[in-house]
Amino acid sequence: MDSIYLIIVVVLLGLATLDLVVGVSNDAVNFLNSSIGSKVAPMWVILTVASIGILVGSLFSSGMMEVARSGIFYPGKFTFPDIMMLFLAVMITDVILLDVFNTFGLPTSTTVSLVFELLGAAVAVALVNTWSANTGNVIDYINTGKALTIISGILISVVIAFTFGLIIMQFSRIIFSFKYKKSFLYLGAIWGGFALTAISYFAIFKGLKNTTLISKDSLQLMQDNLSVILLYTWGILTVVMAVLQHIFKVNILKIIILCGTAALALSFAGNDLVNFIGVFMAGLGSFEIASNVIASGGTVENLYMSKLSEPVSADWRYLLGAGVIMILAIWFSKKSKSVTMTEVNLARQGEGFERFSSTGASRSLVRNVINLNKIFEKITPQFVVNFVESRFKPLSNEEKDNNNASFDLIRASVNLTVSALLISLGTSLKLPLSTTYVTFMVAMGSSLADRAWGRESAVYRITGVLTVISGWFLTAFVAFTVAMLVAFALMYGGIYAIVGLLLLVALLFIQFMKVHKKRAKAEEANDIFLNNEHDIVINCTHEIEESVETTIEIYKKMLEGLFKEDRKGLMKLYKVADDFHGKSKRRRAYEVLPTLQRLDYNALDTGQYYVQAVDYFYEISVSLRYMTESSFNFIDDNHEGFGQDQIDDLTQLSNELLSVYQDFINMMRNNNYSDLAKIKERRTVILDLYSDLVKKQIKRTKEKETGTRNSILYLNILNETKAIALKSINLMRAQMNLYNSDDFKQI
Repeated sequence: MDSIYLIIVVVLLGLATLDLVVGVSNDAVNFLNSSIGSKVAPMWVILTVASIGILVGSLFSSGMMEVARSGIFYPGKFTFPDIMMLFLAVMITDVILLDVFNTFGLPTSTTVSLVFELLGAAVAVALVNTWSANTGNVIDYINTGKALTIISGILISVVIAFTFGLIIMQFSRIIFSFKYKKSFLYLGAIWGGFALTAISYFAIFKGLKNTTLISKDSLQLMQDNLSVILLYTWGILTVVMAVLQHIFKVNILKIIILCGTAALALSFAGNDLVNFIGVFMAGLGSFEIASNVIASGGTVENLYMSKLSEPVSADWRYLLGAGVIMILAIWFSKKSKSVTMTEVNLARQGEGFERFSSTGASRSLVRNVINLNKIFEKITPQFVVNFVESRFKPLSNEEKDNNNASFDLIRASVNLTVSALLISLGTSLKLPLSTTYVTFMVAMGSSLADRAWGRESAVYRITGVLTVISGWFLTAFVAFTVAMLVAFALMYGGIYAIVGLLLLVALLFIQFMKVHKKRAKAEEANDIFLNNEHDIVINCTHEIEESVETTIEIYKKMLEGLFKEDRKGLMKLYKVADDFHGKSKRRRAYEVLPTLQRLDYNALDTGQYYVQAVDYFYEISVSLRYMTESSFNFIDDNHEGFGQDQIDDLTQLSNELLSVYQDFINMMRNNNYSDLAKIKERRTVILDLYSDLVKKQIKRTKEKETGTRNSILYLNILNETKAIALKSINLMRAQMNLYNSDDFKQI
């Protein structure tokens, strides 16, 4: 047998290992978001519980491996060389596609990815075969019903999960309210028994139904007596919960959430493991079949792989290794945290930084819902409206646990219980529900019912949900298309295509790591919480110092690029200025109010000066962005550059401004603002110089020494420099007052 096939098997093993990491990084959101969002326990406890579920599920995962071998196409139609190229195309596509979603923190379905990659690669290989033989039909190679089933599953999962999550959370909140601790003393055991019964049913009939842990006969016996078993289970668990709650004073909500997390993790590993190693296992099985044929004296070039349709039992060593890799991924993958945080932030209770902007679709939806809500309020009796409103009254700052949880334990338990019930129900009815779709949409429905999407945040949250849902549909199309193209390349390019595509995978991984690192750094900056006066002053001083240094760099390089007519340099600088402006804008829009709310009630001076400092720097960033954009457009349009007199004048003005900035940096570093009065005097010098330079430019214009575009840009730079100087002095005064405020001195 050609050694290329052994190389392909080794490559498939490497890609499967990589796929486990990127795949788990995306699917971890399915079972971690409720625990992490509610902060039910320290992170190490949550991950330990999930790890146990993953390990158990992976060790007994065997019944789903046929999906990769024969679920989408008919392997008897493909020869051994064809099937190996098909599997390689699927793995290359899957690794790249999932890593793209992870990089941008978007949850997607690994099942949909796998199915449509198999479909796309199989279509490509089938087309090559029919073209070369000039006979046959692609439909004969493909199980088209599977693809239609998955697409219908997307629609079913989205609609059903969102609706049930919304309705059940609505009733749950009416029963318990946000002040649930008192009512939970009386109803908690019943609620806990019901939730754990649903989770247990889910773990057995969804998580383990395709494994060897429970025999088929035992499962059938349980299914035949399901009603009685569930009733007894609910009764026993209710008693256990009551004992734990009332005698041992245990918070049973935490038990429910951690058990639900373990159950979802078990189901994920037990059924979705095929998405990551199923293709490798199929490739390895194909290689072993071909090796046996070679050993008996046959050839593989015309060996059709009908044996792949036979039942398979996965080697437990591969399953154990896959489970260990998945566990390591959820513990150490930064991209896993990014995907999880996307769902948690979309579902969080309260305001804060919003990742997504508003769109026409989200605004239209919000308006329609508001109008519909007004109609319901008119036809609903007032006492009912008042009662419901009282149950949804949010907790005050004094009543909160101060653990910065995104939502409370009631909502987390609803998310897990409803997800478990729907997935179990879908399995029993043989509906193609996706774990990813169900868990995500239940979380979104419960957050809407819980009024986490208020008027302040609804348009942004809805945009986020629509973005994720669009990504699911896009996953199917992209997976199919890219896998098809990769398969064509492998079929026609052979070893050269294999080497080239593997190099491409490595290159893309490195690039995606850089992109994710940059995004993570920006998001970390948005997640800073300032809890007292000292934190505000210290952090604000640090940010102002960094921002002043950035301002100096942008302004200097802008003039240098303009004087040298450096188009590429100005283009890069405009991106820097735009990022700087965006950061200032986000701080002004999303950080100020949460920061002020965390301040002591009497810390009015600190709050006032903090608001002033943030506002002044935003205005400075606007001027910097405008100047760099105008300068780039001027040079990009090939207008005549500045004359030497103009360059000398702007250099003189910039030296005065940058000198003031440098003195201010020294003041902040030394915590000594005694010379600020002298800086204020130098502002007069800058303003006088500004007036002189404007007059000189007017004279040049009258004498037609400069063109119209030249004069407009020159005057704009003078005006923006003046604005920066004025706002900078105000900024410096606000920073001095902030540092010298009575609130800060008393700390």
